[in-house]
Amino acid sequence: MFDQFSQCMQQGGIGYCLTSPLSYPFMRNGMIEAALVGLICGVIGCYVVLRGLAFLGDAFSHGILPGVVIAYLLGQSVFLGGLVAAIIIGAIIALLSQNRRISEDTSIGIIFAGAFALGIVLLSSQRNYTSSLTTILTGDVLGVGPNDIILTIIVGAIVIGGVALLYKEFLLTSFDRAMAAAMGFNLGLLDLALIVLIALAVVVSLQALGNILVLAMLVTPAATARLLTDRLSRMMVIAGMLGALEGVVGLYTFFYVKVAAGGSIVLLSTIVFMLVLALSPKHGGLAWLRQRRARTSA
Repeated sequence: MFDQFSQCMQQGGIGYCLTSPLSYPFMRNGMIEAALVGLICGVIGCYVVLRGLAFLGDAFSHGILPGVVIAYLLGQSVFLGGLVAAIIIGAIIALLSQNRRISEDTSIGIIFAGAFALGIVLLSSQRNYTSSLTTILTGDVLGVGPNDIILTIIVGAIVIGGVALLYKEFLLTSFDRAMAAAMGFNLGLLDLALIVLIALAVVVSLQALGNILVLAMLVTPAATARLLTDRLSRMMVIAGMLGALEGVVGLYTFFYVKVAAGGSIVLLSTIVFMLVLALSPKHGGLAWLRQRRARTSA
């Protein structure tokens, strides 16, 4: 499994192993895209983790499948198809949630399952749907081109710019909604703005990760950063850096170990989370051991 890496080390050492993959255009594009997606998902994912919106992120990643499939079959932009589907799904969920007998999480579960099933039905009507489905579900980060990278940069700027612009408002509504309402903030409008930013992050990450793995990059780097700091601004910086670094290292793993690129990125992110969970001096296993020893000695 590691034969190619061993040969690379014998030929030129670690420096050669780091630069060798960059000689391939598809690897350069893939690494840039993976780093950008990791950064975007890491930053906006902090609100997903803090506000318990993982289910909503899952709903978007699966529910936009019909829009992605229709755009894919028509030869149009997958991003635009996914974005239109995300807007429609968000509107339907908001509408259903107005019914007091149907909770928001119930609405999300119904809509994303139904939309995902519709996407599968549409895709299965094509002869080559198996390979197409695999690409849509797991992504193809190595298939991105310069135009895809430019689009990711633009969307990333919108997402991160929106987070920066509404940082204080999002911070207050995440930790004290009663005070935010008392201060006159429009909670519904702020929630909608956050949902739109999450939807943009999900849609722009689809080609790199597919709709199955997007949720992991929205949640895992942010959850890892949550174990390392109590400050939201610092959490965003750590989560964004972790997401970008895991994207690049995951592609190096793909190149030398020959496993799925998207899966490598997400698996690496999960491993890092488990290590931090065990070793974090503040909120991990080490902190728990120190507290237990302190109680025992007392």
